[in-house]
Amino acid sequence: MVQTDPIQPEAIRAARAEHPKLRARDLAQKLNISEAQLVAADVGQGVRAIHPHPDRIMAAVPLLGEVMALTRNESCVNEKVGIYDNYRSGTHAAMVLTEAIDLRIFPAHWQYAFAVEHDTESGVHRSLQVFDNAGDAVHKIHLRETSHHDQWQILVDGLALPRQHDTIEVATRVAVEAPKADPAKAETLRTEWAKMTDTHQFLRLCSKLKMNRLGAYRIAGAPLVRALRPQAVETMLQAVMHDDVEVMVFVGNRGCIQIHNGPICSLKPVGPWQNVMDPDFNLHLRADHVAEVWAVEKPTQRGPALSVEAFGADGSLIFQVFPVSKEGRDNRPAWRRIVESLPDAAVARTETEVA
Repeated sequence: MVQTDPIQPEAIRAARAEHPKLRARDLAQKLNISEAQLVAADVGQGVRAIHPHPDRIMAAVPLLGEVMALTRNESCVNEKVGIYDNYRSGTHAAMVLTEAIDLRIFPAHWQYAFAVEHDTESGVHRSLQVFDNAGDAVHKIHLRETSHHDQWQILVDGLALPRQHDTIEVATRVAVEAPKADPAKAETLRTEWAKMTDTHQFLRLCSKLKMNRLGAYRIAGAPLVRALRPQAVETMLQAVMHDDVEVMVFVGNRGCIQIHNGPICSLKPVGPWQNVMDPDFNLHLRADHVAEVWAVEKPTQRGPALSVEAFGADGSLIFQVFPVSKEGRDNRPAWRRIVESLPDAAVARTETEVA
């Protein structure tokens, strides 16, 4: 919880100097402040506050060439290397649509942004960092060695806010909505679900029935959904890698969803983290945060869309995985074989009882 009377910037900077190797997110949590407040404390000392609206940022970022895009939530991090291009603005939702950088952006949650420079053992590291009104990270853009560093100052000067402050006011973090369903409307849910022609219609259906995603999954039943055991996530990732199946991995928060399109080539578990460490795609998943996993099938005009979706104990959506099904790259049959082989939650409970 972010404190109502946060510590002063001088104290924040002293804490950073005392813990130079602690990740910003972890240090902010240790100080009981938001990550945005931690970053803001360095305004004037390697950090500049910039205009946060995605229309401004996305118009400028292509100047930097190849960069690393990062979007995360509490339990999962999606990192993609590529060039920002094909930005499509929108009042409620915007998009970046390239094969490498594929984003769904919700501008209302892009409230604070900073251009950050800090010294590392390998040289100066540069990034653009965007936060929501609670000070939680929405999206980050990290320059790489191959990026156009000569364009950095031009970009920052063009985006910098006229007034620079090393403190910001943040709102109370909005709690995750608990699973919400109405068993009396289960049959209506199933009937309307079967009529869908696009996956984007699902959340509108949930809203109409006064449910949410996880609540609807819990009452929909077969053949629409199947509860899987949490360990199915690792089994699924291993199978995708072994069978060379191209997938779409969605990881998001209130302000941004980032999508990986392609294969998974390496998996490296480290403690509670399950890590994909591919040259242009990294995924870092806290496997111990996964409390519920669902195989979900939704009808579309192009055929059934089958996904595997993981949720935290608080009901938050951690990530979703779909098959890549583009022209000449239809991975749906192979993906379906993988999903159908995953053990369901009932099997897991039986095994536990036997043990």
